[in-house]
Amino acid sequence: MLRGDKVGLRARHDEDIPILRTELYDDVANAVRAEGGPWRPITPGSKDPRLVVDDKNEALVQFSVVELESGSLVGTAALWGIDNHNRSAHLGLGLLPSCRGKGYGTDVVAVLCHYGFVVRGLHRLQIETLSDNTAMLRSAERNGFVREGVLRSSAWVMGEFMDDVILGLLAEDWKPAPERPDSKAPDANDSDAKA
Repeated sequence: MLRGDKVGLRARHDEDIPILRTELYDDVANAVRAEGGPWRPITPGSKDPRLVVDDKNEALVQFSVVELESGSLVGTAALWGIDNHNRSAHLGLGLLPSCRGKGYGTDVVAVLCHYGFVVRGLHRLQIETLSDNTAMLRSAERNGFVREGVLRSSAWVMGEFMDDVILGLLAEDWKPAPERPDSKAPDANDSDAKA
């Protein structure tokens, strides 16, 4: 599990799928804002690609987001469009409605940055979000993302066109959170480090 201050990113468990489907994807208004396409019902038990992880797809890494304190599911996160040649990817997240406004989004973005830059060795991460998604814009900017542009009237959302904001972050501009004491790997100066 990848750990932040408040949340952890772990593999998707089968028991996560019905919760994520009900709370994120069966809600038409929420789903069309997150998906970038028209909502359509998905048959329960089907291989919904938004929820069922395809471990063979090298361009997509999906996580379930859990609260560290309780271990309860709070949402989903992903690195997608991973381009190993150009060392870039996009990131996204969705929090359950009851878990919004608690600072989880900022922490999820921080953990995804750690995964992208440190674990995967990527050079650039990008976020695309609707211009009125102030929570995502705030979470991205708190993690060092810079607004790079606006795609005017590029998203059809519930009967109207909306602007998309593009944010980017380069590895050399990223300032990782200070290392947590409980996640520190032993080094040669630690008395219990093994040679």
